[in-house]
Amino acid sequence: MAILVTGGTKGIGLAIARRFAKPDTDVFLNFRADEASAALAAEAITAAGARCHLIRADVGTPQGAREVLEQVAARTEHLDQLVHCAVKVIAEPLLTVDPEAFTQALTLNGAALLYLVQAARPLLRRGSTVFFLSSRGSRTPLPNYAAVGVAKSLAESLVRYLAVELAPLGVRANCVAPGAVDTEALRQVYGERTPEIMQASAAANPSGRNVVDDDYCSLIEYLAGPSAAMIQGQVVFVTGGSYLAA
Repeated sequence: MAILVTGGTKGIGLAIARRFAKPDTDVFLNFRADEASAALAAEAITAAGARCHLIRADVGTPQGAREVLEQVAARTEHLDQLVHCAVKVIAEPLLTVDPEAFTQALTLNGAALLYLVQAARPLLRRGSTVFFLSSRGSRTPLPNYAAVGVAKSLAESLVRYLAVELAPLGVRANCVAPGAVDTEALRQVYGERTPEIMQASAAANPSGRNVVDDDYCSLIEYLAGPSAAMIQGQVVFVTGGSYLAA
């Protein structure tokens, strides 16, 4: 089994990678800059008995995506799971954000999914699954979240179109959208208010708590299995009942 997770050395990406890290599994973790976090992530994956491969590259460009998949192809002939978690946060309103920086974020956070799937096409086989990690912000405007939310809307649409083209090949594409998770990306948006935001989120949740890693990882594990063979092009929210209108 082989899995590639972009943005896989921290937060949600690392949690997903750890769920699939089992003996005789190749886990490819893509990251852009933080070598210290990458080293710690590699230790965790290796401790689970899997073979960990760190790939430093910017998947926000077609060339960067191709470079990542070339390194994957050098170590395996197939890719069972492709998970796009890499994200660039710009915590500013749309009316004041730098247009060039916004375009870069839009590309990495959204369009890069297409670059990755195109580059991975020779490695995808019947039963392979493509996942995109979305969020409430793809449909509900949130303060200082436009650079992420708008891009996730784009990627959700891409997943629907990709699903139609991948289905005849036996490959699936779906989005999973967890509720609030205390990650570095979330802290870039809310800063010192993050604990307050998380506490308020848990208090308002009908299920009485926030989402934890096991909630969304279990869903992804199910969607990656044969029992979910007919689930295609969907956005599945894991929220405990919060913001059901999303």
